[in-house]
Amino acid sequence: MNKKGGLGRGLNALIVDTDVKEEENSSSQKISLNLIKPNEGQPRKNFDSEKIVQLAESIKEHGIVQPLVLKKKGKQYIIVAGERRFRAAKSLGLKEVPAVIIDATEKEILEISLIENIQREDLNPIEEALAYKRLLEDFNLTQEQLSQRIGKSRVAIANCIRLLNLDERVQEYLIDGVISEGHGRVLLSIADKELQYKISQKIIDEDLSVRATEKLLKTYKETTEKNDEESKEENQYIVDIRNKLEGYFGTKVLLKTNKNKGKIEIEYYSNEDLQRIIDILKI
Repeated sequence: MNKKGGLGRGLNALIVDTDVKEEENSSSQKISLNLIKPNEGQPRKNFDSEKIVQLAESIKEHGIVQPLVLKKKGKQYIIVAGERRFRAAKSLGLKEVPAVIIDATEKEILEISLIENIQREDLNPIEEALAYKRLLEDFNLTQEQLSQRIGKSRVAIANCIRLLNLDERVQEYLIDGVISEGHGRVLLSIADKELQYKISQKIIDEDLSVRATEKLLKTYKETTEKNDEESKEENQYIVDIRNKLEGYFGTKVLLKTNKNKGKIEIEYYSNEDLQRIIDILKI
């Protein structure tokens, strides 16, 4: 497979489309569930149990409309596409499922699994970001090339990947769905990861919308900038006073401040130097 040329044969050539005609599914066969194993490289790690139950109800009524896509490995089969159908069928106690067997390399299985989940919007934001990252790195693609392959804008891909720069605890909130991808993008404007985490907790506790979070961060930044400016002015005042004192005493002077109080330290380097300072102070 040519890494520079894109993603191998692509989805259309390797998996069964949801709109495929019945006669085109004639190559499918019944495979025992006991012989089927999930793909360890599956990008989706979190499966919504409620959606699995809903799918199981649909299968109970209509059967499995779209066959699973499998690759034979020894005496067993690895899922290339259709793990949700596999789980739902298992929950119903089915003995076998319809499947199409394909001949694909491990790398092709990975690319199909990644792209299928991305195109079906079946991943949480962090899983999606990791899938993009893996496709870019493993298949040596540019974001522009990946954009053309999956039909999403380069900007959308880049923004999604940036979510991996969030604090790990914030990423967990995204995985669990307690904050949205929009919240995550807003939190990326904060460099301090501890602050990212604290703000994300505030989002959850106060059920803040993305817009409300933007306003909160704008207020925080304005307050921080004002405090920084005041601190800068105060620091310059302290520097000026220190310089004047050092000039007056002819030695190093330290000013230690803490809000409205502090202390002045005047250094001396011998008994004669100390006496000189005392004479200046006229003690």
